[in-house]
Amino acid sequence: MNPNRTDLTSPPDLTHERRTGAVRAQRPVYADLMPPCNHACPAGENIQAWLSLATEGKYREAWDVIVRDNPMPAVHGRVCYHPCESSCNRNEFDDSISIHAVERFIGDMALEEKWTPQIKVPSSGKKVLVVGAGPSGISCAHHLALMGHQVEIRDAGPLAGGMMRFGIPAYRLPRNILDGEVARLERMGVRITLNHKVEDLEKEFAKFDAAFIAVGAHLGKKTDIPARDAGKILDAVSFLRDVEDGNAPALGRRVAIYGGGNTAMDAARVAMRLGSEPLIIYRRDKAHMPAHEVEADEAMEEGVNIHWLRTIKSIEASSFTVEKMEIDEKGRPRPTGEFETIEADDLILALGQDTDTGFLKQVSGISFESDGTVIVDDQMMTGHPGIFAGGDMVPSARTVTIAVGHGKKAARNIDGFLRNDPYLKPASPAVATYDKLKLWYFAGVKQQGQPHLALTKRRDGFGEVVGGLSDAEVKFEASRCFSCGNCFECDGCYGACPEDAVIKLGPGNRYQFNLDKCTGCGTCFEQCPCHAISIVPEPAVVG
Repeated sequence: MNPNRTDLTSPPDLTHERRTGAVRAQRPVYADLMPPCNHACPAGENIQAWLSLATEGKYREAWDVIVRDNPMPAVHGRVCYHPCESSCNRNEFDDSISIHAVERFIGDMALEEKWTPQIKVPSSGKKVLVVGAGPSGISCAHHLALMGHQVEIRDAGPLAGGMMRFGIPAYRLPRNILDGEVARLERMGVRITLNHKVEDLEKEFAKFDAAFIAVGAHLGKKTDIPARDAGKILDAVSFLRDVEDGNAPALGRRVAIYGGGNTAMDAARVAMRLGSEPLIIYRRDKAHMPAHEVEADEAMEEGVNIHWLRTIKSIEASSFTVEKMEIDEKGRPRPTGEFETIEADDLILALGQDTDTGFLKQVSGISFESDGTVIVDDQMMTGHPGIFAGGDMVPSARTVTIAVGHGKKAARNIDGFLRNDPYLKPASPAVATYDKLKLWYFAGVKQQGQPHLALTKRRDGFGEVVGGLSDAEVKFEASRCFSCGNCFECDGCYGACPEDAVIKLGPGNRYQFNLDKCTGCGTCFEQCPCHAISIVPEPAVVG
């Protein structure tokens, strides 16, 4: 540990005067702050650290850093909606770092090389049951295995992956990528039992020391629409699952998808690949849709027609009566009393998903929210001691990355429960916001774009739409990182100090201050481009 480094849990007072008299009033400290990308990541990845390693081409080391928090970088590099990039300080300068593209490259290399994390701790002798082989269950099992516990996963499906496999189409997440991430988990010693639906949790739990329940939201929500002589009415989740299972239903020429979320966009794009002409009916406008903008843009780019501000009132044979809506001052849709007819042969409902939590109803101590989700405490434990829950079945936003974060958090708390040593999350440093950076140091360079499959080829199959970056592009993209709040050894402080008070400790070891020479002038602080140096008052002298 560098004796001049400190971890700040609250922002320091950055105002200072250059006071260089006989008594120094302030001193510089090397203080790692929290990069905004790290702060925004639901999986808690140390993004700045692995980007730095990727810049140097140290991909195995970068992957080792990633899998401390996230066991599926090749998956996340494709399906995460990367809130890290939305929070990236570089957004205010030119373009955010393409973090997901770099992570994807590293994750794909790990699959090619069959990298597997080493379990460095002795076996605890404890057994943990994980119900559900989706992102949250896989994450929890990964972390528990690294902690030395024996883990067994039970899943009702024929293949592992949960909603990653049965809810995300192959053109976004190729199945060989998902299979490779699952195979690594098995190489770590995790046992996965498929086609095993847990019906009596208390009976199965009796054989284990703890359990984590992570059943995905596989049940499509319904709605009552007056229908007469209507064609097929399907729910989007079942439709996508049937396509994945190789049992795609026969659809008419025109298929309507009712909803405006990511599942609606996926259902429409899949229907197009099956030969239909999809159209989406949604009661809000694009600005208020729950789908991520990139999903809607890609759907429209492929030719999906979206009828914004429409709600279905009735269905007759091959037509729908829809009412036009308008957005009120609070952003909510309201009816206008105007109607129109839209022609379509079949309807796919994409109105959201629910989780089947019925098998938990008889377990003592477990309670539920009104929507059926399971209530957990701050440690993600249910009201039944030793039974934890996460992912889609607890109150939360539903994304792969949030589910993975739940799995990691639950694993830490399960480990604490099993060892009778509760996990205490360390305090987080202050966030290194854009205003703290010295932008004169950095050059403006736009983000590297990813290649896309030609439109003419997308409609004919399920080939991956978005391609990856090359080795050179990955290194260049990673090098665009500002290293917000974390020293990257630019030698600025070393060269700027007028008193020669900065000592270089060698590559990778950064610097320290010789406080016998330092006058507290703050020159090092003023020139540090990434705000890895803070100025703090001298401790008061007592006596």
